[in-house]
Amino acid sequence: MDENSAIIRGFVDHIVYHNEENGYTVFLFFPDAGELSDDFSDGITCTGSFAELLPGESLELSGQVVNDPTYGTQFRCDTYEFIKPSTATEIERYLSGGAVKGIGKTLAKRIVKKFGDDTFRIMESEPERLSEISGISMRMAQQFAIEVMEHREIRDACVYLQKFGISIRLALRIYDRFEKEIYDIIESNPYRLCDEIDGIGFKTADRIASLSGLRPDSEERIASCIGYLLNSAAGEGHTFLPLAILKRNLLHLITVDGSIFENVLTGLSLKRRVVIKKAGEEERVYLERFYRTEKRVSSRLIELLENNGTDWRAKIPECNEVEKDEGIELDEKQREAVCRACTSGLFILTGGPGTGKTTALLVMIRLFERQGDTVALCAPTGRAAKRMSEATGRPAKTIHRLLEVKSVERGEGSESKDIRGGIFERDNDNPLEADVVICDEASMIDIFLFDALLKAIPYGATLIMVGDENQLPSVGPGNVLKDILKSSLFSSCRLNTIFRQAEESDIVKNAHLINEGKRVLLDNKSKDFFFMERPAVSPLLSTVAELLTKKLPPYLNCQKNEIQVMCPMKKGSAGVVEVNSYLQERLNPPGPSKKEYKYGSKVFRTGDKVMQTKNNYHIPWTVKNDKGVIVDSGEGIYNGDTGMIKAIYPEIKELRVLFDDGKEADYSFSGLEDIDLAYAITIHKSQGSEYPAVIIILLPGPEQLFNRNLLYTAVTRAKKCVVLIGKREVFYDMEENDTAIVRYSGLSDMLLDERKRH
Repeated sequence: MDENSAIIRGFVDHIVYHNEENGYTVFLFFPDAGELSDDFSDGITCTGSFAELLPGESLELSGQVVNDPTYGTQFRCDTYEFIKPSTATEIERYLSGGAVKGIGKTLAKRIVKKFGDDTFRIMESEPERLSEISGISMRMAQQFAIEVMEHREIRDACVYLQKFGISIRLALRIYDRFEKEIYDIIESNPYRLCDEIDGIGFKTADRIASLSGLRPDSEERIASCIGYLLNSAAGEGHTFLPLAILKRNLLHLITVDGSIFENVLTGLSLKRRVVIKKAGEEERVYLERFYRTEKRVSSRLIELLENNGTDWRAKIPECNEVEKDEGIELDEKQREAVCRACTSGLFILTGGPGTGKTTALLVMIRLFERQGDTVALCAPTGRAAKRMSEATGRPAKTIHRLLEVKSVERGEGSESKDIRGGIFERDNDNPLEADVVICDEASMIDIFLFDALLKAIPYGATLIMVGDENQLPSVGPGNVLKDILKSSLFSSCRLNTIFRQAEESDIVKNAHLINEGKRVLLDNKSKDFFFMERPAVSPLLSTVAELLTKKLPPYLNCQKNEIQVMCPMKKGSAGVVEVNSYLQERLNPPGPSKKEYKYGSKVFRTGDKVMQTKNNYHIPWTVKNDKGVIVDSGEGIYNGDTGMIKAIYPEIKELRVLFDDGKEADYSFSGLEDIDLAYAITIHKSQGSEYPAVIIILLPGPEQLFNRNLLYTAVTRAKKCVVLIGKREVFYDMEENDTAIVRYSGLSDMLLDERKRH
C-alpha cells in the first residue's frame, strides 16, 4: 500500500514498546468503523511519540499509512487526541485496561453493568455511588475517582505541552512540579520553566514564550535571561559574572536595549534575586544564594582563625616522639606541616604526588589522638574516602555521609539544604562530634558543599584540608582551595620533595615535570609511562580496545574494568560518547545471555561499566556480604560513583547496578537520565579517583580546555601505569599551555574584607 495521509479513530489493544525517555511508542490499534476499519480488521501497528498509553484507551490519530521494509504496514502518527470514552463498551474497555489501579476486568464489568453509559459522570461527579457495588468501600470509591481525574489531567497536560515541542519526559516533570497551574504559566510567564525545571533552558522557554505571544522586551524575558546566564555560569564553576560580561552575553543571546537590561537588573537587585557588588573597578553580579553562601563561608573561616594556638615549633618534641613510636621519619617540611596542623584552627596541606602527604597525615592523626582528640576523616567522593581509609588505617566517609545527608521533597529543608534535594542532619544546631575534621582531595569541594561542612564543624574544633591546588578545580561552583590559599590568611604547607620510593615512578616524575612546564621525554623507555602515536580515530580506538582486553591486564595483574579510559572532552569523534559506544561493542557485545534496555540514544546491557552523573539522594541502596545477607543500607548515589550493571529486569522495568564500593541500587527504566556508560569518562569526572592504570586519549581540541592543568590531573590519576594515545604534539601543546580557564569566584576577596572587619 502506498503512503496515504489519514485520520483514524479507534482504541489501543496493547502496547508493544514504550521508551520512557522520549515517549516513542509502538502499539496495536483497532480502528472504528470508517475508512480503514475494513483494511485493518485485525488491527494496525501504530508508531509515534505519546504520553503513557494504556490498553483500552480511545484515540483519534492523524498521520500516514507507510510500508516499512522491516516491519511491514504501519500507521505513523504525527498528532493525536484522546477521546473520552462515552459508551458502556468503551468505558468498560478503558477501565479493564488498567487505567485505574485496583480495577480489573471483572470489577470494570460490574461497574459498567450498574451505571452503563453514565459511568464516567458518576466517577467524576458522584464517586460515592461506586460504593453501591458490593466489594467497593467508600474509601476505594473516592480513590478510584481521584485516579481517573489525575490520569486524565496528566494526559491532557502532556498533549498540551507537546504542541510546544516539549518531550514526554520533560512534560511529565513539568506537570509533577506545576500540575494544573501549568496552563496559566505557559500563557503568562513560561520563563518559570527555565528557572524551576532541570532540563529546560532559556532557549526552550523563550520559544514557548514566543508561541504564547509574550513581548520580546518583556521584563520576564530579560529577567529570565539574566538568571539563565548566571545559572549557566555556575555550571561552568563561577559564583558570579562581571557585569560587563553578563551584559555582553545577554546581548548575544537576545536583542534588547541596554538601558532596559540595566533597569531589569536593578529591579532584580531590589527584589534580592541578585546581588551586585563592587570589587575595585569591577562590578560583580551574583545570584543571591551564591553571594550569601560565599559570605557565610568567609565569616566562618575567619572564626576558625580564633582557634589558632601556640607557636607550631612548640609541638616539635611531641611530633618527634610520635615519629619514634610509629617508626616514621619525617623531613623538616613534613614535620612543620604536622606541627602547624596541631596549632591551627584551619590548616591546608598541599603537594603533588609522591611528596609524602599521606605520611605526614598519618603522624598528624596519631599526634591528635595522643592529645585525646577525636578525629573525623572525610573526602568528597566514595573512591577518595576509601583510599584515605586504606592509607591511614582509620575509617573515612564521604562528606555527604559524614554530614548525614537525607533526601527531601521539594519545599522541605533549611539553610542546610544541599543544591540537589538533600538535607544535612549535621549543621550549626547539630555539629559533628569531633575535635578535628580532616578532608582529603580538597580541590574538589565546591562552595555549597564546603558551606555545609563548615556549618557542622564544632566551635573550637580544627579543620584540616589536604589536596593539590594544581589539580582541576571542583566541578561545582567556586574555587575554594585556591581562594583560601590566595588569601594568605591561613596556616599552610606545600610539600615539594619527591621521596625515594616515588622517584622510581616515571608517573610521579613526569607529573611534576608537567606541572613545572618542563618537557617530558616520550621515548617509551619507561616501565610505567608510555606514548602511542595514533593520529587517526579508527586505529586509536582499536588500540585502546586491545590494551584493555589483551595488553594491560596481564602486565599489571588487574581486571580490564579497573583500567580507566579518559578523554578531555565529552563530544567529538574521540570524545566520551563515541568512545563509550565503541568500547561497549568491543568489551561487552550483545549476547543471548545478556539483557539490554534502550534509553533514548543509550543502550544499557548486563555487564556494562556505568557511572552516576549527578547526586541523587533518593535512591535506596544495600550492601550484602558473601552470603547475600544485607549488612548495610541507606539512601543516595553520588556524582562520579562507578559500577557495573548486574541485572536488567524488563518485567518490572528496572536495572540493578553494583557499585565499586559494594552498594547495590535499583533504577527504574524511567529514571536513567543520570546514568552513563563509563568505559571512558572525562578527565573532570576522574577527579578524586585513582586507578591501577589510565589510558588518556589525546587528539586535537580547543586550546582553552587542552591545558597543563587538565593533563596533570589526568596523569596523576594512575598508580601503576599511564598510556597516552593520540598525537604527540597535542601532549606537548597541553604541557606548554599554562593558561588555566578563568573561574570567577569572590571568596578570596571576601576573606580579606572579613579579616579587616575583625
